[in-house]
Amino acid sequence: METHPHPFKRILFGFAFSPTLEINILETTRIAHFFNAKLILLHVGEKTEEKSGIINALLKKIDFPDDAIEIKWEQGKPVSVISEACTKYNIDLLMLGALQHENMYQFYVGSIARNLTRKVNCSVLLLIKPTADRMPCKHIVVNGLDAPETPVAILDAFYVGNALGAQQVTIVEEIRQQEIHVTVEDDRSLKKANIMKERLKQREDSRVRKILNTLPENFFKNIKVKMQSIFGKRGYSIGHYAEVVRADLLVMNAPKKTGLLDRIFPHDLEYILSDLPTDLLIIRKKD
Repeated sequence: METHPHPFKRILFGFAFSPTLEINILETTRIAHFFNAKLILLHVGEKTEEKSGIINALLKKIDFPDDAIEIKWEQGKPVSVISEACTKYNIDLLMLGALQHENMYQFYVGSIARNLTRKVNCSVLLLIKPTADRMPCKHIVVNGLDAPETPVAILDAFYVGNALGAQQVTIVEEIRQQEIHVTVEDDRSLKKANIMKERLKQREDSRVRKILNTLPENFFKNIKVKMQSIFGKRGYSIGHYAEVVRADLLVMNAPKKTGLLDRIFPHDLEYILSDLPTDLLIIRKKD
């Protein structure tokens, strides 16, 4: 058994010269340090003496100034340039940051993030609440969907939890309401529905436990593990849950490569991207 998986060895952060630049640089360099990863800072735009001066001055303020950080300057359309850079530089994790209520928010976490989560061949971390001083990541919520990609998402959630010193990981099993197959009309049908819910919950818990049994034992040393079944619309339910419990990070499977149907029927992730409850890590296993 591999004792210490390391999914994020090379990280790319696409930065803009916005009011949130300093806080984003402080946060992303800190995360790269905790992941023990090489960090590439990419600006889509012209390199000027003034811009170079600004970014170099900010890098003198970071928590870990001795870490290896590379700055790249490339011109073109942001989505194309960033997605091509992820392939070119063999990136494991793309970070995009913006404050939730900034004017830049829609620009970065809206359309650009949606496009990039579909196009890039790596995981994506969307930072909506970066801070100048470190705020501990105490509680991570991860999807426990019955899907082939879920074991990797859960593994990576525990890796991140250990790297950032989280105290709890909650695995949320979203169960579609229609799986109950009972229309509640009276006390008898209510009881039947509740029995059905309990059976579905036990089925999901058993499936998730099998996944947990494959993880390295040392991953559970300092982390409390909770399993939570939720009945409702996939994507929307887990986003709402993460908001209610005030999770510091939500971890989700990446959407599969899109076709026409996916544009007509939005992926579970669309509900979360339209109203991010917290920082969001979208896991995509590299080919």
